[in-house]
Amino acid sequence: MNAYVAEKSKNDPYLQSQAARESNARSYPRRIPIAILEAEGIYVKDMDGKVYYDCLAGAGTLALGHNHPVVIDAIKTMLDSKRPLHTLDLTTPLKEQFVDELFSSLPEAFAKDARIQFCGPTGGDAIEAAIKLVKTATGHRSILSFQGGYHGSTHGTMSLSGTLGQKERVHGLIPDVHFLPYPYAYRCPFGVGGEQTHRISSRYIENLLNDPESGVVSPCGMIFEAVQGEGGSIPAPVEWIREMRRITQEKNIPLIIDEVQTGLGRTGKMFAFEHAGILPDVLVLSKAIGGSLPLSVVIYHKKLDAWKPGAHIGTFRGNQMAMAAGLATLKYIKENDIATKAEQLGNRLRDRLNELKSKVEFIGDVRGRGLMIGVEIVNANEEPDKLGHFPAYPKLASRIQQECLHRGLILEIGGRHSAVMRFLPPLIVTEQQIDEIARIFSEACHASCAALHAGEYV
Repeated sequence: MNAYVAEKSKNDPYLQSQAARESNARSYPRRIPIAILEAEGIYVKDMDGKVYYDCLAGAGTLALGHNHPVVIDAIKTMLDSKRPLHTLDLTTPLKEQFVDELFSSLPEAFAKDARIQFCGPTGGDAIEAAIKLVKTATGHRSILSFQGGYHGSTHGTMSLSGTLGQKERVHGLIPDVHFLPYPYAYRCPFGVGGEQTHRISSRYIENLLNDPESGVVSPCGMIFEAVQGEGGSIPAPVEWIREMRRITQEKNIPLIIDEVQTGLGRTGKMFAFEHAGILPDVLVLSKAIGGSLPLSVVIYHKKLDAWKPGAHIGTFRGNQMAMAAGLATLKYIKENDIATKAEQLGNRLRDRLNELKSKVEFIGDVRGRGLMIGVEIVNANEEPDKLGHFPAYPKLASRIQQECLHRGLILEIGGRHSAVMRFLPPLIVTEQQIDEIARIFSEACHASCAALHAGEYV
């Protein structure tokens, strides 16, 4: 229940209509109960005229924020030019320009041998394509995935994801998916923490693949996020990513990196895998590459290009307007060095959040890479685990989210037990806006703490 009982709002008729007609699977409106009237940059305005900082930004889709001029101009030009809006996988000059720009954004060593498959509108469809690709190329069936990972909501992508809530009552998921320990140092799966977490994870995985009685038949691929998103904004140490690349290369296992949320500058590099200086075999992109419109692609080494014509299709893989918006977004990010700015601004926000952490007892961890940051909320009134970490506190995280919304800041919650406050602002955020976001979050945390001590909730 919301901490605030609002007076009659102009949002209410829209929320009531939505609740009456949309499925029970709707999610964001339950936690962010507003109807959006206007949006520009980092701001959205609801039906009451209240303005919010949007640090959800389409779950990372809006790299340049809402209605950025270069995106709007690209869309207007597209509409005025009589170019086709939908072409299946027939090519157009615009599509070729988009591919040129995307390939030029990749490390040269990867781009020179790359092939691209346009998929359906969502990242989940591109993950499905990536799995079909590596199964076809290798002839193998086992898939190595990771605890805490999130790759989508289709039958196939749920099978690869650590999230249990979505799939507990859904039968017939992909078999032969093996979940490995992700290097989540704060809640170490091995109970040691710190640098040892990623080292033990690497050793465990290598030993598993060397063991002739491991129970895991020859893998068709390994898939992971270089920074887990829904899992709680957990960045994998670069040393661990390098070890995964070494191990998969030595074992001839295709490495799939899911950059649906991290791609296009979000983490301080154009692509998150670049922090580790490695090259994947398969790269999955969506969200930001469509410039706010639906688009997803798989880019992979040509040695894997063994599937037959029509092996993966999708009616809307020819979304020309998304390619126009995506092309404009790519150019703007590169020309304005947005990735470097995202790293600098992410460091600034983490500094502010760590200052807050030193003052409030219920922030257990501040982590992230670039402008993909998580703040883990814990219950300091309960017994810590053997590593000294307190249990997650989802009720308090929910209260903080409400306090933020009341003050004009939209944040989402993720992570284990839904106790991680996630910051995904548009990459065009300014230093002043970062400071204001941190200030509002600090106020929300202190207000939540006061309510906790007043006994308003447990």
